[in-house]
Amino acid sequence: MANTQSPAGIQRLDGIYYYVENLERSRHLYVDQLDFSIVAGGHNEEGEYLVFEAKRCRYFFVKPAENTEGARFIKKHTEGIGRLVFEVKDLDAAYLNLEARGVTPIEYIKTVESAEGKMRYFDITTPFGDCNWRFVQKEGNILAPGMVRYAEPQGGKNCFEFEVIDHITSNFRTLAPAILWMEHVMGFERYWGIEFHTEDVNKELKKGSGLKSIVMRDPHSGLKFANNEPKKPFFYQSQIQLFVDDLSGDGVQHTALAMRDIVGSIQEMTRRGVRFLKTPKTYYEMLPTKLKQLGVDEIDEDIDVLQSLGILVDGHQHHKYLLQIFLEDSATLFGDKKAGPFFLELIQRKGDPLFGGNNFRSLFESLELQHRQEGRL
Repeated sequence: MANTQSPAGIQRLDGIYYYVENLERSRHLYVDQLDFSIVAGGHNEEGEYLVFEAKRCRYFFVKPAENTEGARFIKKHTEGIGRLVFEVKDLDAAYLNLEARGVTPIEYIKTVESAEGKMRYFDITTPFGDCNWRFVQKEGNILAPGMVRYAEPQGGKNCFEFEVIDHITSNFRTLAPAILWMEHVMGFERYWGIEFHTEDVNKELKKGSGLKSIVMRDPHSGLKFANNEPKKPFFYQSQIQLFVDDLSGDGVQHTALAMRDIVGSIQEMTRRGVRFLKTPKTYYEMLPTKLKQLGVDEIDEDIDVLQSLGILVDGHQHHKYLLQIFLEDSATLFGDKKAGPFFLELIQRKGDPLFGGNNFRSLFESLELQHRQEGRL
């Protein structure tokens, strides 16, 4: 039975810390191509930083200073997600409740104040590799310790209408410890799950990639966390294991940005040079039949247009579905393995709250195609 308590009292996802060695290429992708605004930039004790925002989507990009948490992350891993920040209702209660349930705090509660307001916070370790979680309680318009907002945002205007980070997806070599921690320590509930192999497994099969995925949900805030592990028999060929190899550990694979008009947005992003994973032609040849089997029956978009852009479709009820697409991972986008295996998902929900289980296979097939072209499979 799911544990429906919410001991942390999470209100929302405040932001995501992304540790990088090259801020300029991150600025080019998020601002020039994805039209995020830069709301803050400068130096603090953690290093050089830029903060990108689009409505409720906030990313703290940090080029770490020496002997910092970010520097330890970069030394051990590639560039990647090293901290998730959650705003809570009552920080003192969150600290006491979580520690009593087995959380490992990194520090006692700290307080910072500036002209913009006051912030109290504490960090904890997690099963998400070296990605720590931070819990904050804020007064005023303060961003983060040592970060100062610009008087006016710079750069983009969110023309693609990103609204919120829909979910966070992480990869693990073994899933049970993370799920049990989220369920029994954090008080999250099991929301959705799937497992599959990209090809039917038989005695002759010598290839293929599989996963098991469990989505956890915070019942208080509604935040969702999708979590994956490799699936036998070809464990080391799984995209999940390859991600862990590339990152040098478990961690956050991608974040999904919810948006209003994915078709028009992808057309413009493509014009700006954003590159997406390729979807096999057979996916669209089978799509009308698949939509009928799923009970979706009809969609508003032209399938030929979706095929030309590589947008995927899934759903479970009549005329209720979702549209999604995945950017190439950072290492491929930037031509640098040190940029890491993290990528972005773009999603438009048209009445379907789930996770596109039928599209998992297509994502895996697209990743397999990329890895075969790279000579890794």
